[in-house]
Amino acid sequence: MTELPAQPVVYEVNTRVWLRETMRRTGGPGGLADVPKDVWDEITPSGVDAVWLMGVWERSPRGRAIALENPALRGAFAQAVPDIGEEEIAGSPYCIRRYEVDEALGGAAGLAAARAELDQRGVGLLLDYVPNHVAPDSPWVSEHPEYFVQGDQEDARRDPDGFLDTGHAVLARGRDPFFPPWPDVVQLNAFAPALRRATEEVLKGIGGVCDGVRCDMAMLMMNDVFARTWGERAGTRPQEDFWPEVVTAVRRLHPHMVFAAEAYWDLEWALQQQGFDFCYDKRLYDRILNESAESVRGHLRADERYQRGLVRFLENHDEPRAARTLPAAKERAAATLIATLPGATLWHEGQFTGRRVHLPVFLDRRPDESPDPSLREFYERLLAAVHRSNMRTGRWQLLDCEGWPDNDSGRHLIVSCWSGEAGRHLTVVNLSDHPAQARIRLPWSELGDGHVELASLLDIERYERSGAELTSSGLYVDLPPWGTHVLSVAAAGVSPH
Repeated sequence: MTELPAQPVVYEVNTRVWLRETMRRTGGPGGLADVPKDVWDEITPSGVDAVWLMGVWERSPRGRAIALENPALRGAFAQAVPDIGEEEIAGSPYCIRRYEVDEALGGAAGLAAARAELDQRGVGLLLDYVPNHVAPDSPWVSEHPEYFVQGDQEDARRDPDGFLDTGHAVLARGRDPFFPPWPDVVQLNAFAPALRRATEEVLKGIGGVCDGVRCDMAMLMMNDVFARTWGERAGTRPQEDFWPEVVTAVRRLHPHMVFAAEAYWDLEWALQQQGFDFCYDKRLYDRILNESAESVRGHLRADERYQRGLVRFLENHDEPRAARTLPAAKERAAATLIATLPGATLWHEGQFTGRRVHLPVFLDRRPDESPDPSLREFYERLLAAVHRSNMRTGRWQLLDCEGWPDNDSGRHLIVSCWSGEAGRHLTVVNLSDHPAQARIRLPWSELGDGHVELASLLDIERYERSGAELTSSGLYVDLPPWGTHVLSVAAAGVSPH
């Protein structure tokens, strides 16, 4: 087992698509145990602490059949991959029949081989868990109807989109309270004691084959949310919430197992209190894409402890590709920002090479796209530099900028620093398409009045300034649109590391 650092850098891989392309390159068999070592090296560049192999569990044949009959889904598949064949539609990785590694990926032995390769590199393994629902052909449907939100024959007749008659019972279809039911899954009952015990056992098993789980739509199982979604159908509301009960039980067996939540609706803090190590920071993602630097800065004023429990990202399998949503220079500025913030950081396979097609997770194949070598070089240099600096082992602060009466362009700058045993580090990001100038008063009075060297971590630039200037009037910065600085700061002649 690889114990992940307090603020891990995670690399998400669409397992089936990645394996298909790997085996097309090598001409070999197609299981996880057959992946060449150099391909494992490609997805574990310096600075990556964990790989999330998305979609390893057994997918549902019945769920796939439902997807194939859905005109809207078929349209989305054809839009992403115009010549997609029916045999290349595997079904949703979030319509899970059983938590057993798909035999098409090499089964349990293949996953064990993958974990061993990652472990040799000091890299952890994350897998999926879907707490809210299972496939309609899951063995639980016939063996344990008590695990589910149930209806009756009248519900099935009146609302066939919301309820499924399985032949054993009428079960509610899975849903998010703000959207219509999902047609390919059935709803687990977060209030059912038997379901909680079954969830604990499944997660204990998963914890034996990986280092952590990303829990899909985790907030749907919270007592308040579940009660609002299902009302009386859920039955008696338990005194204890779902996640504290489940996570506590699992951690008795796997004390270092990491729990990461896909979470929305401003419930991140609540889920952290309920046992999650990390929760998606969708609000930061939205602000970076659509709002001003001042809005981003406002978000980053939150308590540092809270921020250490967030997952920062610019894309993932649910979101459009960053190369599609962000101009090239803005993407690099935003990547520099999130790479140097507290919290976990999530990168998506294909992001480093500039892929633009957002692939539906149902598909086994994606279109060929020309890679951007300079973008990959940038990302790998950024991750390696931040990792090598050890900056994120220290204490983080958001810093203010000071402008002038006739120049307030400093409002476009996001400035933060790290202080600790690894030294002092400063990040300045111009999150705008305008030049920006400001003075930044640094918080390190121990620098004294002598010369201070500021060395770029991303290139060979070095600057020498007076310590008195840095801590009184402040460091003067002048950045072009989307410009960045990532600097180590040390008294001249003293190693910054």
